[in-house]
Amino acid sequence: MSNGQPMQAPLVRSFHGETLVDPHAWLRAENWREVMRDPAVLDGGIRAWLEAENEAAERWFAPHAGLRRALVAEMRARIKEDDSSVPAADGPFAYFTRFREGGQHPLICRRPAGAVAGETILLDGDALAEGKAYFQFGDARQSPDHGLYAWTADEAGSEYYTLRVRDVAAGTDLADVVDETTGDVLWSADGAYLYYIRRDAEHRPSFVYRHRLGADPAEDTLIYEEPDKGFFVSLGRTQSGRFGLISCGDHDTSEIWLLDLAAPLDAPRQVEPREPGLRYGVEHHPSLGGVDSLIIETNADGAEDFKIVTAPLASPSRAHWRDLVPHVPGRLLLSVSVLRGHLVRLEREDGLPRIVVRALGDGAEHAVAFAEQAYSLGFDPGYGFDKTEIRFTYSSMTTPSEVWDYDVASRARVLRKRQEVPSGHDPDRYVTRRLMAPAKDGELIPVSLLFSKDTPLDGSAPCLLYGYGAYGISIPASFSTSRLSLVDRGFVYAIAHIRGGTEKGWRWYREGKLSKKPNTFSDFIAAADHLVAQGIIAPDRIVAHGGSAGGMLMGAVANMRPELFAGIVAEVPFVDVLNTMLDDTLPLTPPEWPEWGNPIADRAAFDTIRAYSPYDNVTAQNYPAIFALAGLTDPRVTYWEPAKWVAKLRATRTNRAPLLLRTNMEAGHGGAAGRFDRLEETAQVYAFALEIAEQPEPAGLHPLA
Repeated sequence: MSNGQPMQAPLVRSFHGETLVDPHAWLRAENWREVMRDPAVLDGGIRAWLEAENEAAERWFAPHAGLRRALVAEMRARIKEDDSSVPAADGPFAYFTRFREGGQHPLICRRPAGAVAGETILLDGDALAEGKAYFQFGDARQSPDHGLYAWTADEAGSEYYTLRVRDVAAGTDLADVVDETTGDVLWSADGAYLYYIRRDAEHRPSFVYRHRLGADPAEDTLIYEEPDKGFFVSLGRTQSGRFGLISCGDHDTSEIWLLDLAAPLDAPRQVEPREPGLRYGVEHHPSLGGVDSLIIETNADGAEDFKIVTAPLASPSRAHWRDLVPHVPGRLLLSVSVLRGHLVRLEREDGLPRIVVRALGDGAEHAVAFAEQAYSLGFDPGYGFDKTEIRFTYSSMTTPSEVWDYDVASRARVLRKRQEVPSGHDPDRYVTRRLMAPAKDGELIPVSLLFSKDTPLDGSAPCLLYGYGAYGISIPASFSTSRLSLVDRGFVYAIAHIRGGTEKGWRWYREGKLSKKPNTFSDFIAAADHLVAQGIIAPDRIVAHGGSAGGMLMGAVANMRPELFAGIVAEVPFVDVLNTMLDDTLPLTPPEWPEWGNPIADRAAFDTIRAYSPYDNVTAQNYPAIFALAGLTDPRVTYWEPAKWVAKLRATRTNRAPLLLRTNMEAGHGGAAGRFDRLEETAQVYAFALEIAEQPEPAGLHPLA
């Protein structure tokens, strides 16, 4: 190979009478499970190949070091370094996080409720991360009496979290240490027990355990084991505090079991057995209409965009579900929380979110909505059940984040925090717009735009076009200080809200999955074509950007319309789709079949995936400049996917535009954990976009070409 590594024999396999030849399969480490735990055990030949790629990428970026430094300095200057969250009251204390000036990691703190002094630092992220190549907090929960604090942390980026319990008064951890959990943690009502989840041999969250405080973790009790390799398990809690929730599911089906936190030795209780395609979530109200009840959001009975039903706690199965908030097609229910007197739901209609409050006494409703063309909205009910206050967060692409406390009974709102931009930010300097781009089948694709008022929209501006389009995840039109570094340099920043998300309801998601997955790719191309046709951006200065499943999008559009893009940034890209979906030993494969199809059992799914899988469809053609990023300990998109893709591109393409791969040898799916280290990664992406957009036909050879 061009980096000095020996050629390996290709992997040849047959499925459905078709032969698959994988010339770069050797880049997958046979001991990948061990590598997740300890990156040092990676095969030497593979490590040398990845490090050679990293060195080559650094050589390409070296002439642009000044630009990268400037970008980091700008982005850091927009961050309030000693920032803190708004404290959230829980009984006698208010809990919050803050950063110290120059600190990479959060400090988790509390102080007496209603006070402005008396801070106690529960966990110092900077101190805990000292000397470690990677450190990331997971879940953290105070005990019911507030004397203990259960917390989890990942020290490899592989999403194996260690669970510890801190004695708040002593400031030290107890002997209770549980390794290799998923990060979820939950207390029993008496504070005597903790619940947590372990993964199976394929890294799937599968086993729920109960730990008695002070006991040997080796003696912990297994209280739930997921029998389906396609289901993941997570832990949650109802707002009432009465029940813990064991949530099981894949992308299409869910099942929930109740844990009575006041009776921790009782077995979990099933709400409704799983049924293919049935999804539901659970909240609890102890006296709804005088009846101890569950409040359930569900897609049952054809409610594609979800409805809300109630059921008696004593008989919670589907036969007893009764509609409370009916299904309205096109009004997608996103989340639900229940207070003593009110039900609060976050929903999206016509692409915009809103909060709707329903009085449980008389059913009267009112909405909290906003006037901007595109914005982001979220709410947090906080701690407690017997209250009337929630917290919501609002931002737009021009408006920094605002945190409001809202009284759902009086409708009074109080601004608790507005995001500070220390170097200054004038929203009037920027414009945000939403366009509707026509897809090839007539659908209209929402596109959110951010640009400077000084940027001429005459077809000369470069553009960074971002897309995701999978799992029903919507990309919010929210504020980002980092992207201002592009916009201030004349870029139009655009988000294509393509099918596969739920911006236009659950149908929008359904039309971008399984056999209809190609709609996601053609929608993204249509959005780019529309921006060019409208004379907004330059046809030869578009840089496409996506990550994870959005990285699959990047690989697909690179194959389909390479001439449309000057450059492509693919972060942790899911590009080896067919090989991954054919390997049921990988962590995400069985749970992913409802999203992409099962090519092992279904010939039609095999053919569909094979037709778009980016790695399998690399051809002898000119490709745009490409910058791929990977994480060595990534359990979601394994490092070898982008590595194989880049290797095949280099061996097959017919031009020599920059083709760069950077693998973070000390991190996983989320990249660097420290907040300033993440700026370095963002600056590298933006420096690539800036250089490529200014040079649509880069000259010179890639160092490894």
